[in-house]
Amino acid sequence: MMNRRCLLTTGFAALAVVAPVTSSLAQMAPASAELAAYQGLHRAAHHGNVAEIEKLLAAGAAPDVRDGRQRTPLHVACYARQIGAMRALVKGGANPRALEFQAYDCITIAAVADDLPTLKAALELGGNAREITSLYQGTALIAAAHLGHDGVVKTLIEAGAPIDHVNNLGWTALIEAVILGDGGARHTETVRHLVKAGARRDLADRQGRTPLDHARSRGYAEMVGMLEAR
Repeated sequence: MMNRRCLLTTGFAALAVVAPVTSSLAQMAPASAELAAYQGLHRAAHHGNVAEIEKLLAAGAAPDVRDGRQRTPLHVACYARQIGAMRALVKGGANPRALEFQAYDCITIAAVADDLPTLKAALELGGNAREITSLYQGTALIAAAHLGHDGVVKTLIEAGAPIDHVNNLGWTALIEAVILGDGGARHTETVRHLVKAGARRDLADRQGRTPLDHARSRGYAEMVGMLEAR
């Protein structure tokens, strides 16, 4: 576990200015070839076949069996938005907080997908909104803020996600919502949720620039107003 979460130093200096998620570090849903090769619980999870999941578990199948990228059937069900399969797997002993090979859990998978129903199911089934996930040592909240998934951000805040967690780029959710956002309605609403929840506006990045500094430099007037407000 620690190996997957260790601080990645190579290449992050360049990412410290602007860091769109690169393909090598982004989530990797099962590819078509992987899906075609799946058997047992992984196959049943992808197709949402609850009866087959229950049958396999009753016959002694390991609920947290891993594929080549360390995805459990629960991860596969989350990617496929198969909530019934998720429930059957957890009922049968699957770990709702399992991490795959790049340290993503179901909550972060759903957060990145802007998939509120799956996110809420993952939380209800025992997922942890406080989990440190991804090779960026971030959180689902940071991932959602980066993408401007405002409804997900609100849900994660309500679930107790750590608002001021700093990832290994030196960024908080509030910083990412500004510097990786487009300044549009959803990123602005994301900033609104974070500020309302008490996110620290004084936490600066490694260059000493605060969210307000970044919002001003980008001309995001509505964000500036929120970040200046007392």
